[in-house]
Amino acid sequence: MHKIFCLILLLLPAAAAANDWDALSQPGAMAVMRHALAPGTGDPAGLTIGDCATQRNLDDRGREQARAIGQAFRDRGVTFDTVFTSQWCRTRDTAELLDIGPVTEAPSLNSFFGDFSTRDRQTAETRALIAATPGRLMLVTHQVNISALTGRSTRSGEVLVIRLTGDGAEVLGSILIAP
Repeated sequence: MHKIFCLILLLLPAAAAANDWDALSQPGAMAVMRHALAPGTGDPAGLTIGDCATQRNLDDRGREQARAIGQAFRDRGVTFDTVFTSQWCRTRDTAELLDIGPVTEAPSLNSFFGDFSTRDRQTAETRALIAATPGRLMLVTHQVNISALTGRSTRSGEVLVIRLTGDGAEVLGSILIAP
């Protein structure tokens, strides 16, 4: 029983930081989201961009999760000037189902799970894209991309509120709407 109590205490700070909507109002804040629920890991061999039949996709729960996350943002009056997404179907579908701003594909947000050799180049290109784009931004991408940018892992549908720093990113808060 003592071990369970200690575990609960360890989890309390993380739970307290969840759904930190106020973080979005900090100067330089932007949202970076891992796509909604898409069962499995990675992608099948032969993935073709633009052909969803060759990819791991959102399931019904993932589509509902994306809609619920978008509704939570809209309920708080939060919209984005640009929602950048990777070209993978599960991220593009998530971004469109959010319905919180115009969606634009950004190849630097494509998953490099199958080829980590592009990690540093894609992360640098993502930072440059952010720096060159005015207004409030949201990025919808993959866990590996978010980890490379922020040093943090995320759950499906989790939104990190970040601010770019000199050579990294500061995590200001987290928002997670359960599926």
